[in-house]
Amino acid sequence: MRIRPCREADLPALLDVFYRTVHTACAGDYTPAQLSAWAPETPDTARWAEKLRQETFLAAEGGGALLGFGALEGAYLDLLYVLPDCQGRGVGSALCGFLEHLCPESRITVHASRTARPFFEAQGYRLVRSQQVERRGVMLENFVLEKDLA
Repeated sequence: MRIRPCREADLPALLDVFYRTVHTACAGDYTPAQLSAWAPETPDTARWAEKLRQETFLAAEGGGALLGFGALEGAYLDLLYVLPDCQGRGVGSALCGFLEHLCPESRITVHASRTARPFFEAQGYRLVRSQQVERRGVMLENFVLEKDLA
């Protein structure tokens, strides 16, 4: 496995990993309506392309395929998604570690789904609070977690 910066050409693969991960790995924790609001079948590619330009995106690849990706915006770990069949193999931990290393602050924050919360807690993040967020008119629960990096 190799961790590298994402390129604009990675956008279709990023969107595929995002959609597949949300709709497969998170299916036991959220309703179909919540999953579709979170990761619609037709993504807003312009919004994603803008995020790719503005944030620090890293890709994990192996065997010539994108296995997962993550994004950092300042001291906020904005995105971390790993293909369901690659979870539990260290891909997420590697991406998380690289992004933490790039964090410009001594504390990093993440908004984790019900599905991802145990992963982040295993990485040393602690719960700050639960919250309700709205996506396309649908409410979803997630969790604000933080980790001291110093």
